[in-house]
Amino acid sequence: MSENASIVNWMQRACDLAFVEPYLPSRRFTVDKKGSEHVLSALAAEPEDVLFLENGGEMGQRVADYDWGSTPLGPIAFWPQSLRALVAFVIHSPVPMVMLWGDDGIMIYNDGYSQFAADNHPRILGCPVRQAWPEVADFNDNVMKVGLAGSTLAYKDHLLRLNRTGTFEDVWMNLDYSPVYGDNGAPAGVLAIVVETTETVKATAALRASEARLRFLDKLGKQTAASTDADEILTITTRLIGEELGVTNCAYAYMDADQDGFTIRGDWARDGTSSIVGHYSLAAFGEKAVNNLRAGKPLIINDNLKEIPPEAAASFQKIGIGATICMPLVKDRRLTALMAIHHRLAHQWTSEELAAIREVTERSWAHIERVGIEAELRAAADRLKELNETLEQRVGERSAALERSQTQFRLLVQGVTDYAIYMLDNDGKVTSWNAGAQRIKGYRPEEIIGHHFSSFYEEQDRAAGEPERALETARQAGRFAAEGWRVRKDKTRFRASVVIDAINDDAGNPIGFAKITRDVTEREEAQHELELAREALFQSQKMEAIGQLTGGIAHDFNNLLMAISSSLELLRKRAPREPQIVKLLDNCLKAADRGAALTQRMLAFARRQELATERVKLPQLVGGIMELLQRALGPSFVIETSFPADLSAVSADVNQLEMALLNLAVNARDAMPAGGTISIAAVERNVGSGEVVDLAPGHYVRLTLADNGNGMDAETLARAADPFFTTKGIGKGTGLGLSMVHGFARQLGGALQLESRVHAGTHAHIWLPVCDAEMLEAPAETEEIAPPAGTSRTILVVDDDAIILMNTAALLEDLGHVVVEASSAEEALQILQARRDIDLMITDQAMPGMTGSQLIAVVRSEQPALPIILATGYGETPSDANLAIVRLGKPFGQKELERVVIATLG
Repeated sequence: MSENASIVNWMQRACDLAFVEPYLPSRRFTVDKKGSEHVLSALAAEPEDVLFLENGGEMGQRVADYDWGSTPLGPIAFWPQSLRALVAFVIHSPVPMVMLWGDDGIMIYNDGYSQFAADNHPRILGCPVRQAWPEVADFNDNVMKVGLAGSTLAYKDHLLRLNRTGTFEDVWMNLDYSPVYGDNGAPAGVLAIVVETTETVKATAALRASEARLRFLDKLGKQTAASTDADEILTITTRLIGEELGVTNCAYAYMDADQDGFTIRGDWARDGTSSIVGHYSLAAFGEKAVNNLRAGKPLIINDNLKEIPPEAAASFQKIGIGATICMPLVKDRRLTALMAIHHRLAHQWTSEELAAIREVTERSWAHIERVGIEAELRAAADRLKELNETLEQRVGERSAALERSQTQFRLLVQGVTDYAIYMLDNDGKVTSWNAGAQRIKGYRPEEIIGHHFSSFYEEQDRAAGEPERALETARQAGRFAAEGWRVRKDKTRFRASVVIDAINDDAGNPIGFAKITRDVTEREEAQHELELAREALFQSQKMEAIGQLTGGIAHDFNNLLMAISSSLELLRKRAPREPQIVKLLDNCLKAADRGAALTQRMLAFARRQELATERVKLPQLVGGIMELLQRALGPSFVIETSFPADLSAVSADVNQLEMALLNLAVNARDAMPAGGTISIAAVERNVGSGEVVDLAPGHYVRLTLADNGNGMDAETLARAADPFFTTKGIGKGTGLGLSMVHGFARQLGGALQLESRVHAGTHAHIWLPVCDAEMLEAPAETEEIAPPAGTSRTILVVDDDAIILMNTAALLEDLGHVVVEASSAEEALQILQARRDIDLMITDQAMPGMTGSQLIAVVRSEQPALPIILATGYGETPSDANLAIVRLGKPFGQKELERVVIATLG
């Protein structure tokens, strides 16, 4: 058939639609031919053809502009009156509607439906409904079949899975399908009213879930309400939440003090599964578990084989866990307890499950904390219940009995003084007040009733909206529980544990809040004191460890200095008298003496120096060294002293105390480069327990040296007495001055106390024990014993250090004595058994096998009259040397050795 013939046939078919003619304006049909192209120009819609679409919104315009000639409906000009009327009704309706015309259900819809169609609009305009919504083609085929058969369909909250935005989603709708009729009276299409109810359905489902959770929480609350034992409460809780959520296991645990170990005290396990009660390490379950739970965040794992490292997953799998939610309880920034739900296999946890375990956990721990007060309230409620059962038999007496029960309850609440129990109205104003509230907060009832409870909050908390947040939490969740600082009537602060419960009437309407407050300040203070005690213990242990190390080093230095100084002394006596050689040897001896002084400071810090304790009057001691202090300080310093006339004498080592004052004075001088005033004063005090750190209770004199120099900041002050710590430049200080004073004071039974502020100076206090009345003052120094000429004795020298042994023997031989050497205690005993001509034994203390004091004990048991000298590099006499012995401190020179030998031999 030719192309022209095809056009003519189409035109004839259109004209054969006789029933359309009355509704169409007259038309002229012309065919223009240009080459091989033919244009039909008579069928374009005129303005009067689309008048029925005016004011039809976006879709009215789109329908008017659409090329309907490409669809089975044909151009608008040929639409039957019934279609025009129905389209006009749809387009102008505010209700989402779509016309499905013809057997294919060609879609014509309004603005409301275009919003429902979302990204499918305007693609589906003029499309068959099967093509427009292919994902529900079968459903729409049925709609067309029923509608074109003249029947209706209606669906409420019907679920279809649609693709409206490029992804499939669940959509709930109210759908109403009705047949529409053509001009011939037969069904020509289907009119669909589409109202989406997705949000309503989801909201209803969420409401049902919330109601179910609330019913469960109510059930849980009822079943645990009568329990006062924590384990009983948690046993009930784990069983109910496990059954409610359908998990494999629900457990609770308490953390160890080390924040890693934890003990699962109890659990509920589904039939056929094993209990996981036992002790575990948190670290074994992976870094995620440690970090989340210690930070107070829930641990949520849907599949431990995929989400965490294999080692951690193995710990879960070992106890039959594939998925878990673990809720932490963090108090005072410490992880204290856990509650968890588990599935044996992988499981995708829902927000509802997380919300349920979170709320159950919070409620359970809160319930455990308040079981004490609730026990009292439950007892009162039981008594009220008994009264009510009696009142059922005596209706006429109900009002009087109810009044009696209310009075009893009020008296019960009033009788509680350890807790503040009172009521708030819906706005947070106080409506009742018990005796405990008056005791804790300080307000009388007439002073506080009617006022807002925010009066108990600190100003910054009120500004941050904390009171309002507490009420809103209680209003929404039914309960608010927290700890924080509150303010009494007299403006003093106290630490409070607070619980606010929302109160509803029988109809469920809120009528106010019940508030319980407990003063936990003493608990907080006890915790603070415990932390301070731990810090003090740590500092004491640290200083003790440093002291032991320092003492050991000093001992080794003394041995080295002993070898050096004795060798130098003998060398100086034998060396040529050449001035340069003598000067060099003297310099070496001075350096050895300086090293010996340094070890004495180290021993002073380590509290291992030997102290010559005596009765000391501080005014005379300070007066005796004033000239030395002034020379050490220089002319730009003024020294002021202040001592009470009746100041008691103290027990101290004069030389060490003078050295301590000199050290403190030099430190004060260095803190005042431009000069100034240094004051030395003393006061007498009785010190109680804990008043001064490291000082036992007793009677003391506090000797204070004060300056007005640069002072120290807190960090420097904390380290000032540490050994080898100095703020002076390199080569200007050893860092042992204050350490020596500290050790000296502690060894005497006193203490060194430093007080300092930047730019305000430093006060150094030496606490010295007051001496007993019977302690005598130090005897006057006697003249040095002159060695008798020509006296030669046989002396046994014992030392495991070959160099010191050789040098000590050389010093004695140089003095004219006969020396027998022994390198160990065992060898010395053999010599003493073999020889009876030994006049004196000199032994070292620290030797392997048998110490010097042990050797002395053995020798004294066999030769009690043999004179013995103990030579040691340690400052103190060994604790096991309980026999009277003569002590010679290392390093010693020939003069000290000679003096002690003569004094011992008599």
